[in-house]
Amino acid sequence: MASRTRITNALLADGRLVDIQVVDGQISSVEPADTSDAPDSDADVTTHDLAGWLLLPAMAEPHAHVDKALTADLVPNPAGDLAGAIHAWVAAAQAGRITHDDTVDRAAMAMEMLLVRGVTAVRSHVNVGEGYGASAVRAVNEARLRVQDLMHVQTVALVQSPLTGDAGAGNRTALDQALEAGVDLVGGCPHLEPDGNAMIAYVIDLATKAGLPLDLHVDETLDASVLTLPDYARQVIDAGFTNGVAASHCVSLGMQGPAVQAEVAAIVAEAHMAIFALPQTNLFLQARGVPTAPPRGLTAIDPLLDAGVNVGAGGDNVQDPFNLVGRSDPLETAALMIMAGHRSPEAAYDMVSNAPRRAMGLAPVNFESGDPADFMAIDAPTVRAAIADAPMARRTFTAGRLVASTNQQTAIHR
Repeated sequence: MASRTRITNALLADGRLVDIQVVDGQISSVEPADTSDAPDSDADVTTHDLAGWLLLPAMAEPHAHVDKALTADLVPNPAGDLAGAIHAWVAAAQAGRITHDDTVDRAAMAMEMLLVRGVTAVRSHVNVGEGYGASAVRAVNEARLRVQDLMHVQTVALVQSPLTGDAGAGNRTALDQALEAGVDLVGGCPHLEPDGNAMIAYVIDLATKAGLPLDLHVDETLDASVLTLPDYARQVIDAGFTNGVAASHCVSLGMQGPAVQAEVAAIVAEAHMAIFALPQTNLFLQARGVPTAPPRGLTAIDPLLDAGVNVGAGGDNVQDPFNLVGRSDPLETAALMIMAGHRSPEAAYDMVSNAPRRAMGLAPVNFESGDPADFMAIDAPTVRAAIADAPMARRTFTAGRLVASTNQQTAIHR
């Protein structure tokens, strides 16, 4: 028997009040709301009355680190910068301070925090490297079982540097172990490699043989002399790699002049590469020690969009050595894309919902027949107000099924 859900009195972003019919996880119809008080006569239909709450495409988190989440107190980063965070984390992992059970619990909690805020898809990079192998991958794979059927989870093997040469032998072994343990994508950081081009070639070949997509950390630096993104894109094009490809951060592209930005954006578009801007962590880590006119740590959003690149935005780290704060809420990311990235509220929301969904291989939600019924309902009158206030009165629907809810109450006592 088909699974059927009716969501009534839903306010869409365009101002329409509608009733939505869902059959087997997909939208079957969107009609003007029936405002009559007649009871629902179909006992086989699960009905959710939103009473005028705003209904939006479910959010997607395209770049998380759930294996590191919620460790800010456990793994301090006194330096406060990227190098300090990497050093602190690797040292803690190699010293055995990051246990399997702790990682499972924290990763599951991080994913559940996303779920209750309206996220139905998350891609998490998971550390892989010499000294600890694929232990974090195995822990996150265990954690994802707790949210199976509730949200889409993708894992990326974030291999440590160096990967190539004699010094990279242990990391290559760990990456092989991660693929055996089960990951959905291959990752890494070519800008941290002694030979970035060799590293890119290695992971493209590995991902091709494994039949996996790529999502690399790229150019997470304000140093304009570091620019590996065009090399990455050219190698993807030359290899004919079609498994799906993304680049996260790409901060140094924002430090280039307009001509270089446009040239690189064109190559990225030709490679069909998605780009993920990560404002929270890059604002925290970048520009320390720059007392005058510190850069914002964002990629070149406008040139990329002008070239036709799919640009999403993610939260990256949450309460760990790489970002001491963060609440696992893409509305926080959207707010930063408005303030620091100068996006409109509607464009900013797309960057944390349909844009990353497309990059993750998931169909977008446009409230049309046949669309996946992945929604977030929120007690707000407009997209702008939802981002500005970020009320914790929300409902999360995956394939038309209510999978998380949270309510918010306020009172003034005079």
